[in-house]
This record gives sequence, structure tokens and C-alpha cells, in this order.
Amino acid sequence: MSRRRLPFSLTLAAGLTLAGGLAATAVLTVAVSRLEYDNKALAFEQGTGVRVAALRQGMDDAVEVLNVTNQLFTTVQPVTRAQFHDFTTPLLQRNPYIRAFNFHRVVDAADRAAFEADLRQFQPDLVVREMRGPARVAAPARERYHVVDYLEPMQGNEAALGLDVSQNHQVMDALGRAQASGRAALTSLLQIAQAPGAPSFEVLMPVYARGGRLLGDTAAVVSVPTLANATLARAGLLDDHSIQLKFYAGGRADPAHLAYASRAVTSSEAPVPLMSGGYTGRALNTFTVGGQSWTVEAIAAPSPWLADHLGSTLLLTGGVLSTLLLCAFVQAAGERARKVQELVRERTADLKLTNQRLIDDVLARKRTEKALQESEQRFRQLVAMSSDWYWEQDEEFRFTHVTGDFTEKSGITTERVLGRRRWDYVPALTDTELGRDHVATLEAHEPFRNLEYRVVDDNGEERWFCINGQPTFDETGRFTGYRGTGSDITARKVTEQRVHHVAQHDVLTGLPNRSLLQDRLGQAVAYATRSGHQVWVMLIDLDRFKYVNDSMGHKAGDVLLMTVAARLRSSLRDTDTVARLSGDEFVVILSEHHDQPLTPDIVQRVMDSVAQPVMLGTKEFFVTCSIGVAAFPSDGTPSENLIEHADIAMYRAKKLGRNNFQFYTPAMNEESLERVRIESALRNALERNEFVLHYQPQVDLQTGRIVGMEALIRWKHPELGMVPPSRFIGIAEDTGLIVPIGAWVMRTACAQNKAWHDAGLGKLRVAVNLSARQFGAADLLPGIEAVLGDTGLDPSCLELELTESLFMSDVTPAVELLHRMKSLGVNLSIDDFGTGYSSFSYLSRFPIDVLKIDRSFVNDITHDANDAAIVASIIALAHNLRLSVIAEGVETAEQLDYLRHQGCDEMQGYYFSKPLPAHEFEQLLRQRRGLTAPEDEPQTAAA
Repeated sequence: MSRRRLPFSLTLAAGLTLAGGLAATAVLTVAVSRLEYDNKALAFEQGTGVRVAALRQGMDDAVEVLNVTNQLFTTVQPVTRAQFHDFTTPLLQRNPYIRAFNFHRVVDAADRAAFEADLRQFQPDLVVREMRGPARVAAPARERYHVVDYLEPMQGNEAALGLDVSQNHQVMDALGRAQASGRAALTSLLQIAQAPGAPSFEVLMPVYARGGRLLGDTAAVVSVPTLANATLARAGLLDDHSIQLKFYAGGRADPAHLAYASRAVTSSEAPVPLMSGGYTGRALNTFTVGGQSWTVEAIAAPSPWLADHLGSTLLLTGGVLSTLLLCAFVQAAGERARKVQELVRERTADLKLTNQRLIDDVLARKRTEKALQESEQRFRQLVAMSSDWYWEQDEEFRFTHVTGDFTEKSGITTERVLGRRRWDYVPALTDTELGRDHVATLEAHEPFRNLEYRVVDDNGEERWFCINGQPTFDETGRFTGYRGTGSDITARKVTEQRVHHVAQHDVLTGLPNRSLLQDRLGQAVAYATRSGHQVWVMLIDLDRFKYVNDSMGHKAGDVLLMTVAARLRSSLRDTDTVARLSGDEFVVILSEHHDQPLTPDIVQRVMDSVAQPVMLGTKEFFVTCSIGVAAFPSDGTPSENLIEHADIAMYRAKKLGRNNFQFYTPAMNEESLERVRIESALRNALERNEFVLHYQPQVDLQTGRIVGMEALIRWKHPELGMVPPSRFIGIAEDTGLIVPIGAWVMRTACAQNKAWHDAGLGKLRVAVNLSARQFGAADLLPGIEAVLGDTGLDPSCLELELTESLFMSDVTPAVELLHRMKSLGVNLSIDDFGTGYSSFSYLSRFPIDVLKIDRSFVNDITHDANDAAIVASIIALAHNLRLSVIAEGVETAEQLDYLRHQGCDEMQGYYFSKPLPAHEFEQLLRQRRGLTAPEDEPQTAAA
């Protein structure tokens, strides 16, 4: 009985084919899908690693930038604000992620007021502040502060200026780590004053004085988002959103310490839910920079299924379709005769061959991916070498390849390099020991690093390159050449040269400073020793330079110094050295040659060039100089004492009236030692009460009575005895000690005069000399008021004596000051009148009460008609201006008689009395001693 067949039924072969095809397709699909997943995971891991490496490199770059900034404070001390600004400005331009450079200065409590006053030039009413929550408040009194002193850029960061960070534990902990390790340290996330909501951290490095004392620290405020974006952009990853990044401060992914998050995929970019299901991955990476841990969380962005499983999907679709087609074919073949069975077997064999080819394709793809991984690893190694361009050489060291951006970065065309060796286009390289060592290294097929050499680019400009190289070998170990990287380090070299120049030159004038001067002097002395020719060292000191600073300001003083420096250079040979020693002192080194002997005319030419008028603002100013010259070789002048001996000779020139030059002689050294002994003892004389006052009477020529006295200082030294004023007043003027000495004289004289008033010895007037330094002091008027108030002396009983030279150089401010002094009620007199070079027309503008005729005129009035005429003219002039006249140095009756006949008001001199100690002067007053009346003859002193 025959079996009835169904309308459609598969044959056994077709069924087996269908099952086998679907199974094989499923297995292959699962295998390829797994491979795709592994590839995606590997790509995610590599992408994460590149991003983490880029972020870490960015953090390391920030640390390196701070190290560079810190080198400024190591190399140059002290660093000025202008130097800090000039140095950090290009760094800020090249590193936009740095919000600000700070210099935290250590400020003691005693220095806080002065420090705050200095900061107020940038912000009025600025005080040292600290952060309390989001608010900035004045910092309370502490023993020490760490204050933001230097701040660049100022714009946008003003809130941080003057901020005390000593209470910021993160900053101080980082500073402690930096001090302990000697390396830069990072803080965790900070709330900064200028941008409280911006995630930021600081990189700190301590700054020490030369003695090891902590001066403060340099700090760079880094914006984490800006740093991350700049770093990712530099690596070409900023616009790649396949991996989302989150950057945390600390060793774990704590949302409270989130510093940065890359842009998330928007809804418009997300795949359709039905098509989603791509690779999802998450990785955490932690690294430490500057002692601070950082965690990077990487999350794979959502992606469509097809984007991640295109191969497996195509394989599944193709496998299913192929299986169905094959099944249909087998089914049709089963309905045919047996002879068709062979064809089915052949088709089945073809299918197996196709599957094998698919497997071979998968294996080939794996090999391709492995090659790509090796290529990527090689690229990452090259990137790690921090290069600007890549190059390759053959076994003869000839360049065979350089990257396309070589010309743009180096200024040299590739045609100039390709086919040539490095020393072919830089011939000078083999002329140096460094270049010869480099050639030897290449011939030994050894790697090299940081080879720095100088080259001239196609534009004729000098550049510096730094290269690194590794030898290459084939699979048999045969040397095939070199490959390596290069970078342009011209900017760094220029900076190093600039720092070297600043270290050896004066910032204001550009002249060599003391350090370079010593080197030049050593060379000049060595030349003189070899050749037998002389070397002169001139020490030049500007006369009255302090007056320019005090009356016209330090800017005018700086202009004067720069002008004098230019004149000194122009008046001398190019081979001569002109250096600024300090303040207003310059040093010139002159070397004698066969055809150029050294003569005093050279020194005179220098003096004449300095003496030319200088325009300071709207005023024409004449400056002179005093010069001391020391020669080598010569008797008494060893080479190491040339500058010292020139200084001694210069002081001799000043002592002789300034505006002259003197050559050093051994005798001057004794005067210098005497000056040093006097100056040393003078500094302690006030504290030891070694000064005393003597008083010389001033007598009214009409009544013959004592109406006043001049207070004259004497120095009673325990070893030197009674030192006359001529030995120490000039030194006191030069050293500035005349100011406290003059204040003591005024206070002591006023107190003594008040005591004599209270004792009923008459209402006398005491005259006190004012020095040039006292007249220019800012506290002159308050000091006079304090003395009068403390002693209780009537202001009309105090007379202040001034010389013409004090105010004749700049009349307008002097007139104002004299009127303010006169408003106190004191009397003003011009001492040594007639010896200066002022105009008599100024007298009408000065609120003067008395003219004192100098003793040089009084000495010869009885036998020199010219002096007699001068004295008579001075008396007449004074009376016409309603001024009193006192004649100094009256020693004979004939002089006294002449002065009386000319109408002189008062006299002072040895004819009546020498200067007396206070107790002897008091006896003179009690005895009521005086001159005889004018009508009595002969003219004698009488009791």
C-alpha cells in the first residue's frame, strides 16, 4: 500500500541542510559578534587610555609651567613685579588653561602694614584678606601670613590680590608636600576668590632666599575644565563623543569631587531605542600628579546595534539567506533523479568552501587589526617622546623622510634636508666637540637624546633644535638607519640668554653690574700683566644726586641715571667697560694700548660729558661728578683693591669741593681709615651722650648787651678727646647721621634756652644750624613743632640758620617751605651770606629775618677795600629789605669799629667771647657782661 505524500515536505537531505546551515550561521554569527564585542572593548580601552594619558600629560604640563616660573625666582632675586609680568605673560598665552600665576609672599605681622600700603597702588583701601565661605573678609592679626603678592593676569583676578591663604589647609598641605619633596605639589579642588564656582586647583612650588629662608611660593591656578578641553583638543579627542569622560579629584569617583565632565550625547544624537543595544562599557583610571590623586571615569556612549555588529548582522542575514537558498536547491535536487545527487554534493562542497572563505576573511581581519594595534603602539611611542616633527635616515645617515609640518615648524624646506646628512646642512656641527661626539654615537649605532644644535633657517634667522633618535634594524639584525623626533627650542634658548643677560647687567641702565664688572676687571688686569700696559679704574659718583631724587622724584632720578650712562658710553671707546656699581656710582675700566696712552684728558672728557645740561621734565638740570682713579700696576695698588682705592680717591675729590678728579695715592688710605674710624664712632655717639653744645654769644652793637647765642656742637670722644666739627660734620652729612644729630642739637639748645629763661637770665634767642639733609627731610616741620611743644620755648626765641645752597637750586618749593617754617613763629637767617652764588633778587621772596656776614669778609675789612665794600653793601642791602645783620668772626676792635660805623646790628666772634660750655655761658649771663656803649671809647669788652 503506497504512502500518501503531503503537499509539501522536506527531504531528509534538505532538512539536514536547513538545520546545518542555520546552526552554522548561528555559530558563526555568535563568534563574529563576540569578536566584534572584543574589538569594541579593546577600542574602548585604548580610547580610554589615550584620554587618560592626555589628561595626565596636561597635568604634567601645568606642573612643568610652574617649574619654569619658579626658576625665575631661583635665578633672579629679588624678582620685581615687572619681571614677573614679563615672564608669565607668554606662559599665559601659551597655556590658556592657567587662570592665574601667583606669588604667595610670606609676610610677618610686623611687615603687614607696609605690605598693604604697597598693594594699594593696585586697589585703594586694600588690606590682607582671607576666605570665609564665599566671602572675603579682612584677615585677623597673625604671626605670619601667606599672601598673594604678585598676580598675573591682574584683570579678572583682582579678587585674589592680597588674599591670605595661610588658613587654607589644602594650599598649606600642598606647600608642605612641596617643601618636603622638593617638587611641585597640587591641591585638590579649590574654591578660588576670583571664580568661586569654577573647578580649579593650584600647583605650588616653594621659593627660598639664598640663605635657605622661605620667601613664599609660586602658584599656578589651573581651571580643570579648560585644562581638560585644551588637552583633549590638542590630542584631537575633544569632538570625539564616543567615550564620555568624568574627571574627579581624589582616588575614587565621588560626585562631590567632580571636576570635569565631557559633553553627553544629546537626545537627537542617541540611537532609536529599537536599534540600540551596542557596546556599553565603563572604566576607572587613577593616577597621581604632584602628590594629588585623580580619577578618570570613562563610559562608552550609547551606539546603534548595527554600528557595533555590522559584520555579524551581515553574516547572519547572508547565512540565513544562503541556508534557505541551499535548502530550496537540495529540495529541488531531491525531486530529481539520482544523477542530480552528485550535483547536490558539489553544491554542498561549494557551501563548505564559502564558509571556509568566511572564516579565512575573519582571520585576515584579525591579522589586520593586530597590525593596526602595532602601528598604533608605535605612534603612541613617538607621541610620548614629545616631539614636534618625525624624521627617518638610512644606513648612511641621509634623511629619507620628515613629516609634512617640518617646514612650518623649523623654517627649513624638506628639499634642503632630504638626501643629506645632518652635518651637510649644518656644517658647523662637526666643528664642535658635541657634534663630533654625535657622529661617533651614530657610527656606533647607539640611541641619542636631547642633542641641541644651532642652525640658520631659510629666512636667515638663527634657530635652535633639539633632536632624539633611535637606531633601526631589520629582522636579521642588520642596521637600516635611524628614526627619531625633533623640536624647535629657540624660545627656550632666547629665554636662557635673556636670564643670563639680566643676571649680569643693570636693569635700569643696561650697563654691566657688579658681577660682570669683576669679570671684566679680571680680564683687564690679566691683559695689563701680560702686556705691561696700565689699567685705570675710575669710580664716578654724581654730585647732588640725592637732591634730584628728593626734590623731583625717583623717576627723574632714573632718567638722570640713564642719561649719564649713555653719556659715559659715548665718551669712551667701545673696548672700555662702563658699569653701574650701585645707586649713583659708576665704574669705568680703561686699558692702555700702544697707540692709545692713558692721560688725564680722558678723565676730563668724561667729566665734561656728564656736566652737560639734562632736561628733567620741564626743568634744565646741571649735574657734575666726582671721580677717583686707581692705576695698575702702580705702587700701593694691588689688583684686588683697585675699586676700593678708586673709591678712596673719589671721596678725596668730594672733600676738595666736588666736580673734580683725583688719582689715588697711598696717603689717601690714611685719610680713608680716619674717615672709617670717625664714621664708626659717630654712629654710637648719640647713644653714648658724647655730644655737647657750646654757645657763642651774639651781642647787640647799639646796647652792648648779649641778645642771643649760636649753638655749636662739639664731640667729646673718650679716646680721641674733643673732636672739632670740621672732622665729623662732613661725614655725618654723607652718611645721613646729621639728621638725628641735628634734631638732638635743636632739642638740647631749645631746652637749655628755656631753662635760662626760667632762671631769669633774659629772653635770649638761640640760633641752630639746619643741614641740607634736615632741610630736605619730610618731617622737618613736625619735628620743629614737637621740639617747641616739648620744651615750651617761645618760637620767637628760636632762630634757624640756613645756607644759601640749601634752597637756591630750586627756589619755588624752597620759598613755600620757608613760609611754612616762618608760620611757626621762628626766626630765619641766612648763614655765610655772600659766599654762595645766588641772586640777590631772591631775597625779597624769602621770609628771612637776619643775614649773617661770613667771617671771610670780616677778616680783611680793615685793610682790604673790596671786602670792606662788600660788607657795607650787604649791610645796606639788608637794611633796605628790613633785615637784621650779624657779623661773624669779629676778632679785633678795628673790625668792630668799622661794623658799628656801617650800621651792623649784631656781632659774634672771639673779640667778645669764644664758644663756651653751657655752665660757663650761664656765668657770663649772670655777670651781665657786655660791650661798651658805642659812644664810649675805646671799644672794649666790659663787665
